[in-house]
Amino acid sequence: MRPPKGRTWGRRGHTPVVRVTAAGTKRVSMAALICTKAGHRPRLIRLDRGPAKGRRKGFAETDYTRLLDAAHQQLGGPIVLVWDNLNTHVSRTMRELIAARLRLTVYQLPPYAPELNPVEGVWSHLKRSLANLTKHGLGQLTALVKTRLKRMQYRPRLIDGLIAKTGLDFQPPQPQPLKISNTETESTGG
Repeated sequence: MRPPKGRTWGRRGHTPVVRVTAAGTKRVSMAALICTKAGHRPRLIRLDRGPAKGRRKGFAETDYTRLLDAAHQQLGGPIVLVWDNLNTHVSRTMRELIAARLRLTVYQLPPYAPELNPVEGVWSHLKRSLANLTKHGLGQLTALVKTRLKRMQYRPRLIDGLIAKTGLDFQPPQPQPLKISNTETESTGG
């Protein structure tokens, strides 16, 4: 995560400056799912991975399948996954891993639609909460991010708000009662 910028107050004519160096920056990769289940509070399930040493910077397909398997264990049922079009999400390897999991149904979001993805709201909220903070090491930043995400996990109203902001309805359709109407027709003889 790059240091997010925020706004602050300062004396007139003296712009507050926070110096950050990105030279040799290590990174911690994080992924999250927002899960809904009828009759239960929404959940935020997250997975983080420490600094990449000799492997790709972001999550690999196996990392995402670990996240999906963890979600399946926590939710205890089949999963309908709505995913964005990250290259790892649509790769051939990922399609094969998904096909091997019968309990998983996947729908792709349109090519560029972050406003339809409630997890984008999680990252936005997290970055705003970190604005103008400086940490002296990756360990401090990682601990702070984990703490902030854990707080979000226990705020179901926040997660509900992130889901509502997308305008999508994640509730299963309710069965409609069958309507039978009795209509009598008169026939006239001629």
